[in-house]
Amino acid sequence: MDHRTFLVATHNKGKVKEYRELLEDLDASWVGLNDVGIYWDVEETGTTFKENAGLKATSYARASGILTLADDSGLEVDALGGEPGVYTARFGGAGLTSEERYQLLLQKLAQVPWEQRTARFRCVVALADTDGMLATADGAIEGRIALAPSGTGGFGYDPVFYVLEEQVTMAQLPVEVKNRISHRARALAALRPRLVEVFGG
Repeated sequence: MDHRTFLVATHNKGKVKEYRELLEDLDASWVGLNDVGIYWDVEETGTTFKENAGLKATSYARASGILTLADDSGLEVDALGGEPGVYTARFGGAGLTSEERYQLLLQKLAQVPWEQRTARFRCVVALADTDGMLATADGAIEGRIALAPSGTGGFGYDPVFYVLEEQVTMAQLPVEVKNRISHRARALAALRPRLVEVFGG
């Protein structure tokens, strides 16, 4: 199997590491945007996770000349009508830290009882080359928004996303468990056959 380089369309080193771990059986190198000298962001003008993932994958594949995997993921909170959704990373406005964003979420849900704090992490992964889109796949994990943050693992909203079947937050999960059940893991698992196909092509 030929060694391939995949570009993970993110400036987040944690996400590149997560991709590398999720697809470690592929004989591939995983690089992030900063590694290839791309410091700009694609404007996410889509209204769905699929649209935004596709925009990022195709734009960065053309800019880099490298097979690109992009995802758009977010948190859908039922008590907030599905918000923050596609605006998860921008929830509360520009310049906030991840902790400030999830603390804002907790404030908004302060009066919502445990049974009504249902939510899900959703992810769509897109694969593109310089000619355009090759494939997309999606995954989700159901849970609830915790009453308070717990755990030091993961990133983003992981400390406040309580996984019912594991009875801990996403940030408390061992890496190997998170990599098996997360929304991104499930989306990548669905995309894996196409990845292998492209890899061998």
